Amino acid sequence: MTKNLPLEQFDVEAVNKDGAQKLFQASEKIYPKRVEGTYRQVKWIIMTFCLMVYYITPWLRWERGAHAPDQAVLIDMANRRFYFFFIEIWPQEFYYVAGLLIMAGIGLFLVTSVWGRAWCGYACPQTVWVDLFLVVERYFEGDRNARIKLDNGPLTTRKIMIKAGKHISWLLIAIATGGAWIFYFADAPTLLMDFITLQAPIIAYSTVAILTATTYVLGGILREQVCTYMCPWPRIQAAMLDEESLVVTYNDYRGEPRRAHKRKAEAEGLEAGDCIDCNKCVVVCPMGIDIRDGQQLECITCALCIDACDSVMDKTGSPRGLISYATLKDYEKAKAGITEDKHKPILFRPRTLLYSAIWCLLGLAMVFVLATRSRLDVNVLHDRNPLVVQLADGSLRNGYTVKILNMQPHPFMAELLFDGLPNARMRIAGDGQKSFAMGESYKLELDPDKLRQMKIYVTLPKDAVPAGDIAFRFIAKIPEIEEYHESEANFHIKRK
Repeated sequence: MTKNLPLEQFDVEAVNKDGAQKLFQASEKIYPKRVEGTYRQVKWIIMTFCLMVYYITPWLRWERGAHAPDQAVLIDMANRRFYFFFIEIWPQEFYYVAGLLIMAGIGLFLVTSVWGRAWCGYACPQTVWVDLFLVVERYFEGDRNARIKLDNGPLTTRKIMIKAGKHISWLLIAIATGGAWIFYFADAPTLLMDFITLQAPIIAYSTVAILTATTYVLGGILREQVCTYMCPWPRIQAAMLDEESLVVTYNDYRGEPRRAHKRKAEAEGLEAGDCIDCNKCVVVCPMGIDIRDGQQLECITCALCIDACDSVMDKTGSPRGLISYATLKDYEKAKAGITEDKHKPILFRPRTLLYSAIWCLLGLAMVFVLATRSRLDVNVLHDRNPLVVQLADGSLRNGYTVKILNMQPHPFMAELLFDGLPNARMRIAGDGQKSFAMGESYKLELDPDKLRQMKIYVTLPKDAVPAGDIAFRFIAKIPEIEEYHESEANFHIKRK
């Protein structure tokens, strides 16, 4: 081993007897080494935040009154509702969900165009759970060298106990993952008690079983293979990148030629780059790639190789940034020795401006529609048979089924009236013989989050019958909260 660098900088598996050849992996399995640094701290923070959001959100409460659930985030499949704090989404308002999915896609395009696969490296669920599983693995088996030694060693009682502890912990995490997911679809405290006492629906147990299996296999066993072979995003991202996208880059103009014994080589008059070929950037990579080989499909831009390389540069007295976040344009300029031309902010270019504009417009449109939407809906269906009935006095009568939907978790007194049909009268079936002229309102009670259906007859006197069909409107309103909605209808004169 070279005398210029302390032994702890090197992995015992990374350098062979003569110090020239590296063993990149002890086997096909990847053993990521723990590393400390800025980007590793960022990953810890994001991982903790994401896990807290996932596990805690179903337990947050939100007061909606006596007629609605008090769970802040709830996908109520039984009643076909989606609650998100103060927002309540009905099935016919699914376009909000579609809009959010489109915004998520555009946002992913924007992030990729600016920071490369930052989503994959920091916030993707696969990355988050793999990081969590690696924490558990290191706790039981130790860091990279210890894990390799354990796997290559004989089967002993100690090895069995360590492996069993690790896999049991993984299974507990996987069960907690599946368990947290089902709490989004029912009242969390109630479902938890039902689940423990074996009184929960079978779908709850089957969902937990499936998610437990997938989390355990994908996060603990397959790991990087999910990103490489199962996820389509690595293949799509190439279309999102351009010469001004930030990606993790090995600055070979600084690092080459590599010399394991840099100082000795320089003393002998040999050219040597900053890269001392310590292989540390490889052994910390969760994907098991060598960033010095250039951009690769497997790279998730987690930047752990930057932390590893910077620590080596600090020890060798070389400037940081041998591996860094850089754009292709910056890389080419630096390689050509151009340093005075500072790069402009990478957000402000046509592609990112277009993505940002689309994303903002979609967001503003959704906020506007959400803020101005009516929580009262009226639907009118004309009787099909018969379309029109002629009464004994010569007047004409049309029948309608009127559905009034109160989309709020509170009961209200509403008013129903019609407009656009002078001289006509409206009668509510099953509510006596009282009729209402145009402009007069029929008062009715609307239950919270319920649909009220009524049969209504509209009669037009013989002397007021027009030559042809006439359009008019049914109007429903809740004066207490100033909600208003109307629906078009036709009054038929002749049978068809």
